[in-house]
Amino acid sequence: MPDRLQNILRLLHEEYPDATCALEYSQAHELLFATIMSAQTTDVNVNRVTSSLFKKYKTVFDFADAELEVFQDEIRSTGFFRNKAKNVISAANMIVQEYQGEVPPRMEDLLKLPGVARKTANVVLGTHFGLAEGVVVDTHVKRLAFRLGLTKQTDPAKVEKDLMKAVPQSEWIFAAHAIVLHGRAICDAKKPQCEACPLLPMCPQNGI
Repeated sequence: MPDRLQNILRLLHEEYPDATCALEYSQAHELLFATIMSAQTTDVNVNRVTSSLFKKYKTVFDFADAELEVFQDEIRSTGFFRNKAKNVISAANMIVQEYQGEVPPRMEDLLKLPGVARKTANVVLGTHFGLAEGVVVDTHVKRLAFRLGLTKQTDPAKVEKDLMKAVPQSEWIFAAHAIVLHGRAICDAKKPQCEACPLLPMCPQNGI
């Protein structure tokens, strides 16, 4: 591993030693459905919605039996609520029918679920199951990976491949969570606080 990347990871560990997913959950299916709902909105907003949602729908079976129109209204504030509601309920039904009500801890199975692409699957596998099968690439990771010179790609799938090649697998889960936190705290999309960034000595500031 190049010294520059090693220093970046070291500093991320120092700055965000407890970095983890910001979505609040207690069971695998809750994290899965919260991640589906998190598209195009904030984790804070999703947590606000799920704080009451998870009290009403306590099991995968409850989600599978949810009434679509009622559920749409319950998650309306997350945006794109019709599509999200359809995906959550459909995914819950597939988990019930094909996986005995248990979220499968395998990438190939998760990708079969409605509304689940690699980002969501990586969140569930890494955060809940502790399995590093890939790197979560959200808007923050995509932006910072480019700025830090870890990729020249813009497509999330290609960004993930570059990160998987550059970053040791043992760091895949932590690195994604830490980069997300750093993106929120320091490396803003429009106004990055480079003067306050501990990664500045290692950063080529691509695109800034």
